[in-house]
Amino acid sequence: MHPVRTRRSADEFPITEHLAYKIAEVAVDEVEVEPATEAMVLNRIIDDAAVSAAAVLRQPVTVARHQALAHRSTPGATVFGVDGSYSAEWAAWANGVAVRELDFHDTFLAAEYSHPGDNIPPLVAVAQQLGVSGADLIRGIATAYEIQIDLARGICLHEHKIDHVAHLGPSVAAGIGTMLRLDTETIYQAIGQALHLTTATRQSRKGSISSWKAFAPAHAAKVAIEAVDRAMRGERSPAPIWEGEDGVIAWLLSGPEHTYQVPLPAPGEPKRAILDSFTKEHSAEYQSQAPIDLARRLRDRIGDLDQVASIVLHTSHHTHVVIGTGSGDPQKFDPDASRETLDHSLPYIFAVALQDGSWHHEHSYAPERAHRPDTIALWHKISTVEDPEWTRRYHSTDPAEKAFGARAEVTLKSGEVISDELAVADAHPLGARPFGREQYVAKFGQLAGGVVKPAEQQRFLATVDGLADMKSGTLAGLNVLVDPRVLDKAPTVSSGIFQ
Repeated sequence: MHPVRTRRSADEFPITEHLAYKIAEVAVDEVEVEPATEAMVLNRIIDDAAVSAAAVLRQPVTVARHQALAHRSTPGATVFGVDGSYSAEWAAWANGVAVRELDFHDTFLAAEYSHPGDNIPPLVAVAQQLGVSGADLIRGIATAYEIQIDLARGICLHEHKIDHVAHLGPSVAAGIGTMLRLDTETIYQAIGQALHLTTATRQSRKGSISSWKAFAPAHAAKVAIEAVDRAMRGERSPAPIWEGEDGVIAWLLSGPEHTYQVPLPAPGEPKRAILDSFTKEHSAEYQSQAPIDLARRLRDRIGDLDQVASIVLHTSHHTHVVIGTGSGDPQKFDPDASRETLDHSLPYIFAVALQDGSWHHEHSYAPERAHRPDTIALWHKISTVEDPEWTRRYHSTDPAEKAFGARAEVTLKSGEVISDELAVADAHPLGARPFGREQYVAKFGQLAGGVVKPAEQQRFLATVDGLADMKSGTLAGLNVLVDPRVLDKAPTVSSGIFQ
């Protein structure tokens, strides 16, 4: 556990005490990747491919793909869905948008939110361009997950309205450092530059949410790749980036009087943080996963939904203020709101899940679905309140107690009250139906169906299974080629600077 606080420029503060340097030391530690960690890395590569396939025709993904295709490079990296070789940072950009667009991949929640699967596209892209082996790619991904999750455990960003991708830039830089076997000094410099350039406000997730929500992590990853490139060429970064008198903590976070406690693995300790993260069964913000399952469970007990007078969801502070009525966002009740906004509206999500008994990454967000009069009526009867016990469990460090759920109190017009609660989603490791390799493969098959030909699906899955033994220069096989007839249906996008 490392105390991290602001230091005056005049203070004696050796580089070895900088958080960026301590992270770099973790990155260079050549500890073996444990079998459970390796297996989960492979699961998350499959998961990223699954959600990318489902998103391949969406406008932001199409735009990012077109931008990347304008940057051919040999050697280079692959862009999801298409053949060819492209500059690594642009491939990471396009693939990162595809992964993030549907809000459907993995998550870790603690002091801060994170989607650590965002680390995979940039590391794969750099590995492809530089001819890295499969084993080194796995090592790099394990480091990237470790660093982003450890930063999320120790440093809260959203409290100060800083977007969570500020933890992603450093984690990508550290992961690339591990993968390329860079020295401590180079990784240290890359981490500082990556953090310096990836701090932005949370307006991207507030009010009327735009497509930038999908682009934000891809941008952070692209910046991190460029930061590593500069550091490898001997360039230096602002330092100390977290602790400096005019650094991130002093002016963007809790200020000079605050000390953060950041956990990092000790020398020789395996990097296991990926095992504490969890993926999504439903394409919606993670804090709505358990409420969706709770709604599916409640609908038979309620019966006629026209008889509902009100529904109050008692939940954590995070859930209440980010996707609940504690946000104060009227857009969360607007049937004309963007998909990204509805994805962050727990009242909408709970209403649809109650009515349909299911959740779908496209149908549940369709304009005609959001405009149904009976849905709008039920939607406006749902509110959230913070419950201190759910907030305490949200922040618990005990995995058996940590919870991201809610208690629903449904009051019928007759006055009868129906209550039920669910602490974790069914797909959570402690849930009713935990995700293992079988479920990841099934999710990939479901989302890639009709998008990727069956033979290509099987080829990709076989490639992932053999990743640890793949030699340098063979990682292009991690790309998934989309049926060209599907890509022909992609929306037409306007031309820009890049041709």
